[in-house]
Amino acid sequence: MDIRVLQYFLTVAKEESITKAAKALHMTQPPLSRQLMDLEAELGKQLLIRSGKKVTLTEDGMLLRRRAEEIVDLMEKTKAELESSDENITGEIHIGGGETEAISFFARTAKNLQKKHPQIRYHLYSGDAERVRERLDNGLIDFGLLIGSVDMEKYDYLKLPVTDRWGVLMPADSPLAEKDTICADDLTGLPLILSHQAAASSEMHAWFNTAPEKLNVLLRYDLIYNASRFVKEGLGYALALDQLVNTSGDSGLCFRLLNPPLEANLSVVWKKSQIFSKAAGAFLRELKQGLAV
Repeated sequence: MDIRVLQYFLTVAKEESITKAAKALHMTQPPLSRQLMDLEAELGKQLLIRSGKKVTLTEDGMLLRRRAEEIVDLMEKTKAELESSDENITGEIHIGGGETEAISFFARTAKNLQKKHPQIRYHLYSGDAERVRERLDNGLIDFGLLIGSVDMEKYDYLKLPVTDRWGVLMPADSPLAEKDTICADDLTGLPLILSHQAAASSEMHAWFNTAPEKLNVLLRYDLIYNASRFVKEGLGYALALDQLVNTSGDSGLCFRLLNPPLEANLSVVWKKSQIFSKAAGAFLRELKQGLAV
């Protein structure tokens, strides 16, 4: 597969029209159509459903779109790395992580590095541990911020000198809001809102001291801000990490830590034997220096 043809395919998928895609690509429609048909013939799969002027993706087309986006991103990332010089480090640094206050370590590192190399640019991807590890394994991000344990056979890592604390996010007028901390018995039978990662966490299930299927999990989430809207409407009680949602003033929400405490370790990770770009290498050195202070 030619990378240029993949870019053509992605443009068609975005525009949902061969005519509009041809205009965006500054080419005529017939050669673009031929390129797409040749791609389908090469793969032996129908990728596009042509209905009048509108184009939609088949199931195979949607799979190719995801993979093509990753391939094009990786190509652009590699190109930027090769164009960087030793004297004036440029390029892009790709970071992934879950929602945590510890992302501030990345922010401070980027701020300090920007003073030395102002042409470096950053991409930040948010997601749970599974999505972060997938991007690391595929070479789409340089560093990941993981909450919990680290696979030391696959990754090198720096353990951050902080931990995140789990608690319960609830409406401010909830009866449980009168308690200083929340124990497992307090949540028995109540509708729960758990992150996908927490729902699969053995530590979380051990804290509840009950089988996962006995928990009344009403909603699973990726982003706690979005989940907090459901909490505010009274749908359930969200298990979340501290300091991520505003619970002050008239927010209508409150947060109580778990009892006994449940904490999560935090680590910056990267692939073993990773060959860093000049920008990513400078970022790691700056991060280590900041942690050593």
